[in-house]
Amino acid sequence: MLRQIAIVSGKGGTGKTTLSASFAYLAKHPVMADCDVDAPNLHIILKPEIKETHEYIGSKKAALNQSKCVKCGICQQVCRFDAVGFDEGRYFIREYACEGCNACVMKCPAGALELVDSLSGKYFSSKTENGPLIHALLGLGEETSGGLIAEVRKMAVKVAREQEIPVVIIDGAPGIGCPATSSISSTSYVIVVSEPTMSGLHDLKRIVQTVKHFRIPMGIVINKYDINEFQTDEIVKYCEDESLEILGKIPYDKMVKTATEQAKPVVAYDSLASDEIRKIWNKVENIAMKR
Repeated sequence: MLRQIAIVSGKGGTGKTTLSASFAYLAKHPVMADCDVDAPNLHIILKPEIKETHEYIGSKKAALNQSKCVKCGICQQVCRFDAVGFDEGRYFIREYACEGCNACVMKCPAGALELVDSLSGKYFSSKTENGPLIHALLGLGEETSGGLIAEVRKMAVKVAREQEIPVVIIDGAPGIGCPATSSISSTSYVIVVSEPTMSGLHDLKRIVQTVKHFRIPMGIVINKYDINEFQTDEIVKYCEDESLEILGKIPYDKMVKTATEQAKPVVAYDSLASDEIRKIWNKVENIAMKR
């Protein structure tokens, strides 16, 4: 049975991608899915060779037919997003600002406007030394990240089934919004990465409630636990109160910085952090792969 393991955090910068990249090396040829489509970076470490490129049409935008336009200016008046400009005697559409609300199309007396499909981003199926990587990049100013993440995950599952790979590891989008929920829905197991700060505990609580909404089993990883042991104790207490399993506590380790600078996973080096990450993966494998 195919298992999908998502790694998420309540905010960016907690070490989620560092853990995901290490799991790619420890999981014995998994399918990796980078679901942070707004600012993907897993490919920097995994160094993929792109095999397929797909366009993602996630929205519609207004298009103006200049030959029909009577220059009445109604479209500019009704647009709430300042997406209609006027220059050198003609009106034009600022695509980056258009929300596809259809107001200008409905109000245009000359029928010079229509909504057309808009290229919102691209997603890729790639090959790495450690297995397939499915990743994507959302276009500038686009807001349909949840839909693009869904395409990434569908392709990851397709590749896993075609190649008979039993596990998909998802580097999820940070936060608790649509990108994050699209990253974790219908997964087998969720790993939440936290950090010992006041905001870290607050964000942990938010993402835990989000995962609970989907009724998905989860475990907690505390990264750089020794930089503030008081806050670590607060996180541990919260996890105990919520009956959440702590999968491991990763110490602050300068080797993580070295690995990042060299675009390699930290488990490629002997260090305290890599030792703990290996232990965490063993726990995850025993829990998630046997469900």
